[in-house]
Amino acid sequence: MAKGNGVERKSHAVQKGVSVMDLIFRILALIGTLGSAFAMATTNQRLPFFNSFTQFKARYRDIPAFIFFVAANGIVSAYLLLSLPFSFFHILRSSAQRTRLILMFFDMAMLVILTAGASAAAAIVYLAHIGNPNWNWFSFCRQFHSFCERSSGSLIGSFVAVIFMTLVIILAGVALARRA
Repeated sequence: MAKGNGVERKSHAVQKGVSVMDLIFRILALIGTLGSAFAMATTNQRLPFFNSFTQFKARYRDIPAFIFFVAANGIVSAYLLLSLPFSFFHILRSSAQRTRLILMFFDMAMLVILTAGASAAAAIVYLAHIGNPNWNWFSFCRQFHSFCERSSGSLIGSFVAVIFMTLVIILAGVALARRA
């Protein structure tokens, strides 16, 4: 009987460890998505053309994929913030399965939204850096260095958040499989 009790305590400790890792990964994903949304939303650059009155502007609002990127990261940030209390609940009560399953479902939906936003913005950033000579689209980043660096940096944060969201889903699957 003592041996079974020790195994049960070890299983509870593993579940609690999985729940703590879930909380940490959620917080890291929140930081990535919030930082990415903020960095992209504040990205703009002006270049003078002939004089200071005539200027070229580069703003994230001018590119629909960047607007979608900011919206997707904002939605996922809000979701992650709202899911933190449930993650705390799972630390206190490791045996909760329904809330884990519901969170896992919404985590997958948020991962899809986040990946779609990051991928759409990545395609535009790629074109901005490389261009497409076949279509006479020249590299946009030759002139707007600051704009391109900042938008590229925000993509990095978003793709790091994709990795953390994937790890959150894997941890939820592990926690549910251990209870089955």
